[in-house]
Amino acid sequence: MRMFRRPGGWAFVLLTAFASLTFSPATAQAADPAPTARPRIALVLSGGGARGLAHIGVLKVLEEARVPVDIVVGTSMGAIVGGLYAAGMDPKELADEVGALDWGGLFQRSEPRQNLSQRLKEEDFEMAPLIELGFRDGEFRLPTGAVSTRSLEVLLRRYTLASRHMATFDGLPTPFRAVATDMETGEGVVLDHGDLAGALRASMSVPGVFSPLEINGRLLGDGGLVNNLPVDVARRMGADVVIAVNIGTPLAGRDTLGTLLGVTTQMVNILTEQNVKRSIESLTPKDLLIAPPLGTISSADFGRGKELMDIGYGYAHSQRREFERFAVSPADYAQWKQQRHVQLTSAQSRGGWVSEIRFDGVDKARVERIGQLIDSEAGQPLDVPRVEQDLRLLAATGDYERVDYHLERQGADGSEALVVRLRENDWGPNYLRMGLDLRTDFEGQSAFNLRLSHNRRWLNGSGAEWRNRLQLGENTAASTEIYQPLGAHGDQFVSAHIGGGNRRVNLYTSSGQAAVVTRSNLSVGVDYGWPLGLLGHLGEARVGLVSTWNRTTPELIGGSLTGLDPKLLTQRWNDSGLRFALASDQLDYANFPTSGHRLRGEVVGGVRHINGGDTNGFLRWDLSATGVTSSGPHTLNLGARLARTNRLAVGAIDEFSLGGFQQLSGFRIGQVGGSTLAFGRMTYYYRLPVASSPLARAMFAGGSLELGNAWLKPGSASLRDLLVGRSLFVGADTALGPLYLSVVSAPRGYSGLYLFLGRP
Repeated sequence: MRMFRRPGGWAFVLLTAFASLTFSPATAQAADPAPTARPRIALVLSGGGARGLAHIGVLKVLEEARVPVDIVVGTSMGAIVGGLYAAGMDPKELADEVGALDWGGLFQRSEPRQNLSQRLKEEDFEMAPLIELGFRDGEFRLPTGAVSTRSLEVLLRRYTLASRHMATFDGLPTPFRAVATDMETGEGVVLDHGDLAGALRASMSVPGVFSPLEINGRLLGDGGLVNNLPVDVARRMGADVVIAVNIGTPLAGRDTLGTLLGVTTQMVNILTEQNVKRSIESLTPKDLLIAPPLGTISSADFGRGKELMDIGYGYAHSQRREFERFAVSPADYAQWKQQRHVQLTSAQSRGGWVSEIRFDGVDKARVERIGQLIDSEAGQPLDVPRVEQDLRLLAATGDYERVDYHLERQGADGSEALVVRLRENDWGPNYLRMGLDLRTDFEGQSAFNLRLSHNRRWLNGSGAEWRNRLQLGENTAASTEIYQPLGAHGDQFVSAHIGGGNRRVNLYTSSGQAAVVTRSNLSVGVDYGWPLGLLGHLGEARVGLVSTWNRTTPELIGGSLTGLDPKLLTQRWNDSGLRFALASDQLDYANFPTSGHRLRGEVVGGVRHINGGDTNGFLRWDLSATGVTSSGPHTLNLGARLARTNRLAVGAIDEFSLGGFQQLSGFRIGQVGGSTLAFGRMTYYYRLPVASSPLARAMFAGGSLELGNAWLKPGSASLRDLLVGRSLFVGADTALGPLYLSVVSAPRGYSGLYLFLGRP
């Protein structure tokens, strides 16, 4: 009978595993074995990122074979699966929970876009950052960690809540240990007590992917660096026999070693493979090694969870005879399961009520403001869903790198302190972004703009923010805004803003382009507003006063001026009045969304002074809407815009204009302009079966049909005059913004190629 076999090679994993909020040195004391006639069985689970989901399939076979597990030890993903199993979850529960997880969103740096405030959504919509960094203590800083574990930590907290007051992990339904690495000394750390959720999180802190976790003054990283298959820890806990499950990533081939990332990954895998080899060599004929053949499935393939569980189950089932020597009678196995259930039920019954709420990790000036944002209240029973909602709300502010909580026992009456642990972004509170947009029709008309933004958050304890924007290129613009929340819960705000710029405007007649003018403007305003929903995640409404100064100056005159008033070329006018604006954005993605809506509306009324002489009243409104729905990879995106002004200033012939990609494709930018505008767009796109990458979230192919026009006189607007624009495109949602390569055409415009990067 084969007792164990040597796998061909294992490696460390780039996305994975979990450890403990408590620790003891790698020389952890073994728990005293309970008197028993049968051998004490330890289950040892290795790290391996997504590949570790195969452990769940192995657990199913262990249960079917009636193998009682007395000790569980795990590293990285093995710690996650093993820790949850040791805490009382059976294999079916584990499979159901893992199958229901949105792994794609679990490691996102930010909360789902719908949960963000309208202000953050507007930033997201206007610019995809080519570069994003912070400025703190006189130096520029990059965000730490490539992936966020915030959602994962909340999930682990929920699954392990019943164990929160256990003195050691020996008190779990099955005694458990997790392995991590001290990132300062390189020593292995065995986590055997404290916060179980934190222990699991620490064990998975893959360097460069997840930020390390500080526990009791030690900075802990992924345990796979030092002990990916911790057989020795199980021995020290008193195991008589070991069932070791190794799912590490095989060493890569030469073709993957042409990049820095590939070489770095291979180097880490080599180090991990060496410690795995030592662990395998320590196994004896009494032990059993299980190594499911996972092939080329990578440590990041969390989307293949069901396949991984099935492979683990299938392979372990093929080794069923190997498990028979560990099996017990049905009666003894039922008794073992009952003992686990009794311990789990006892732990779950220790519910309590919240006697106080504290915030750790932020200065006192912020505590009052943060406390006003959450719904959890002292003096109430513990409400875990409400606490999790509070954490999501705090995370959606974008101010915190880590948002977590734990419960501290206060007294014998079951009262607990809810301690919300926050860690400010190490690269804030000054946030800098740089983006760009470019377009070309391959016929000589091209444009390029560089965009820079600066946000300074928390100017004071009530959350004031200073925003600055700068654009350089074909069009120049600059703006600044001070935003001050008001009220006990920040449910109102005031905003003072000033901005201006120069924009090239092409003027057209029926015979073609007639002139190019530069339109300069300066705008000053103050608003009073209301965020809609928690933190304004549903939108915001504003009412305020605004004044704008506008001027046009000729840059190029050519072609025929027939039908174009020469006065349009050099004019000045000033608008002052009352402004009302409403915005609501519930799109799941700013670029190539698959669901949700976006609404914007602005109404301005007041007095207009032209050339310092004529004075007239005016009313201008501009409404736009987008709605998106999907079925599988197919998406239908509908958009519309209506705009009108009752008095068009001389020189403001582009007051409202159309033209350009998906704004009447096949017409030049600004070619269609007037005082009244109507526009509708229907876009279809299909998500191509291309895997996501750091450079692009997804790729698409699709097309659009657009109808619209703009009229100089409101009374001349007619549906019979609607113009048609069309496009066929391939596109990608890239780190630089939406990228399109399109064929555009219009019956009364032109046909050709169009390349666009940025906002259409």
